[in-house]
Amino acid sequence: MSKKRVSFFSRRGFLKALGSFAALPAMSLSFLTTACFKRKTLAKRQSWPSKSDWDLLRERVGGRLFTVESPLKACVASPGSSSALEVLEKMKNPFYISDHPGATQSSGWLDSWKTEVSPYMVAAENSSDIVAAVNFAREHGVKLVVKTTGHDYLGRSSAADSLLVWTHHMRKVTVHESFIPAGSSGPGVPAVTAQAGARWLEAYDAVTNRHGRYVQGGGCTSVGVTGGFIQGGGFGSLSKKFGIASGSMLEAEVVLADGSVVVASEYQNEDLFWALRGGGGGTFGVVTRMSLLTHEIPKTFGVFKGSIRAGSCESFRELLEAFIRLYDEILGNERWGEQVKVKGDNSIELSMVFHGLTEVEAREVWKPFFANLESRPGEFKVALDVFVMPARELWNYKYLANKHPELLTRDERKGQPEGQYWWASNQGEVSRYIYSYQSRWVPQNLFKPAHAKRLAELFFQMSRHHSFSLHFNKGQAGASAEAVERGRKTSVNPTVFDAAAQIIMNDGELDAYPDIEGHAPDSGRGREALRRMNAAMKLLRDATPGAGTYSNEADFHEPDWQESFWGTNYPKLLSIKRKYDPTGLFRTHHSVGSEI
Repeated sequence: MSKKRVSFFSRRGFLKALGSFAALPAMSLSFLTTACFKRKTLAKRQSWPSKSDWDLLRERVGGRLFTVESPLKACVASPGSSSALEVLEKMKNPFYISDHPGATQSSGWLDSWKTEVSPYMVAAENSSDIVAAVNFAREHGVKLVVKTTGHDYLGRSSAADSLLVWTHHMRKVTVHESFIPAGSSGPGVPAVTAQAGARWLEAYDAVTNRHGRYVQGGGCTSVGVTGGFIQGGGFGSLSKKFGIASGSMLEAEVVLADGSVVVASEYQNEDLFWALRGGGGGTFGVVTRMSLLTHEIPKTFGVFKGSIRAGSCESFRELLEAFIRLYDEILGNERWGEQVKVKGDNSIELSMVFHGLTEVEAREVWKPFFANLESRPGEFKVALDVFVMPARELWNYKYLANKHPELLTRDERKGQPEGQYWWASNQGEVSRYIYSYQSRWVPQNLFKPAHAKRLAELFFQMSRHHSFSLHFNKGQAGASAEAVERGRKTSVNPTVFDAAAQIIMNDGELDAYPDIEGHAPDSGRGREALRRMNAAMKLLRDATPGAGTYSNEADFHEPDWQESFWGTNYPKLLSIKRKYDPTGLFRTHHSVGSEI
């Protein structure tokens, strides 16, 4: 089986953190000493649990403690065998990965991490199962890992020598006409409640297909609802209209490090509620269910796709500047989202999503921009396509399969629901090995006319090193007033509200697995890609001091990650971490408190 290469557009932080602690009366350095002492003491005191310990846990969770094997076991033992090839084919299906406790969406990251399997897992069916797992991990000093669906670039869904809490079977989704958050005496609001293992496709089916409303979620249909996506902030195609996904959170039930179960909302356990809305998944506790605000759905959703190739470097500079000016004048608002790819071959690719417009109205927005380009066929080659659908049909499998089958890949496994599918455009993210993934927000002011030429030159110079994409839905500058109001109540880095877009550079390899003969990633090619991305990102970092980025889609080696991911919110988040998890039971890479 051949391997395919794909480019995606789809350490001094500890010392800096020490400086921020000095400003906090409750965050004295004595806490650092105490917390470190507790963790080290725990590690020295505990050894790996005995068989009788595991047997007792199995009894406490009703027999739902199991050993775990990697789905790739046969591939490692017998590479090239028919059984190995069968598994590798299955690993191209994100729902198969979701359904297997030992699988993750990404297979690893160059010189950083690779998927590792927990020896034991609790296949949780209720909060009590999760409480038992948390208590066991705390009492025995065992690392705890939570997997919802395994969509995580930073390798936080797996770990060797750990106890896995697998929430896959907790998938109930309930739609409410009038939901009242815990502790509130006010009127109810339309909402949806999802258990810890629910995927976005299931939430969209309940909210939109069955009830005609909209919930702000992820683009990939197989991503989990309650896990790192929302707890890390969460962006969808229409985030400029409906806001950061964590801003829609109304309530969450959480298992804390001490084994207690609490419900957090704006009216009770308010500090924990704030931290869960953007402070990072798997950090403050295990969320067992979450309730989210739903919205009135627009009349239409549409996609504006196209490609434009410039005939020379100077024409490409002109094209970039023209688009920057167009965005500032017409596109930088709640109507538009998604991305524009800037490529090293002097071309851009448009994949913009819009709502509430007809096809004629959407084309009219871009008409002057394209009229100029099409009048100069010797300098610009233009291809364009626009389609619009009723918004209620966006996740309706039957409608999509009939009208736009090219957009879908259906889960063909036996026994799966008929409407279980993923977007064909997301295939390049399934079972990929990451060379590097780097991102940064671009401030809105750089798109203003006074800076347009300089920003175009920056984009041009970056593209000489590596292609990248501008995700306009992942910035909140120009978002609706309601979206911004909800978003500012979350713990996401406040710089997002001044950001027009998030730039993402990503390079990797499909069907690559570090431990499988014949499928090992090409590390030489990966390091060359990393070198080029680092060069491009340095130009962007130098031009955008303090801009920060989205913590769920960032570099594994992000420098000054506390400031980059959470900005001025980090000291408060760390204080809340100290309160609810003083010994650091919930600990993942570059999460709040992980530097201690």
